[in-house]
Amino acid sequence: MRHGRKINHLSRRSEHRAALLSNMACSLIEHKRINTTLAKAKALRKYVEPLLTKSKTDSTHNRRTVFSYLKSKEAVSELFRDVAPKIADRPGGYTRIIKTGYRLGDDAEMCLIELVDFNTIYGNAAEAAAPKKRTRRGGAAKKKSEGAEGSDAAEEAAEKPKATRKKKSDDAAE
Repeated sequence: MRHGRKINHLSRRSEHRAALLSNMACSLIEHKRINTTLAKAKALRKYVEPLLTKSKTDSTHNRRTVFSYLKSKEAVSELFRDVAPKIADRPGGYTRIIKTGYRLGDDAEMCLIELVDFNTIYGNAAEAAAPKKRTRRGGAAKKKSEGAEGSDAAEEAAEKPKATRKKKSDDAAE
């Protein structure tokens, strides 16, 4: 039984597990999102979030500490140069896990793990880029509140559609 065991061993020896998590963390930092199994993603989240927190303060000590985990100069430089400024104001929760279904071969539960602030598909960045949806409601209410001139224009606009409706019905009767 695994009472009180905090880490998922992922059916690997400790050296293999450390290498796996280091490589996955480098890939996540480099590509901003990766597809993997749910168990590996949950283990990766516990591994990479403290590294992201350390990257917020750029010091030689923090760079060396992060390098001891990642073992990749490119990943460390990208983490401190590109990722850290974007997550500087976030108090935690730098990654998101999205379940994507089950793998065809062995029915393992698959997911997508991504850095939250680098999401371009949906969220705040996508909502800001999307055009605002237009509705026809409330247009007359705004015109009525403008004043006396606005209310006259609203009444004229209300009378015009009635006249066009009568013409269409007269054409249909003839």
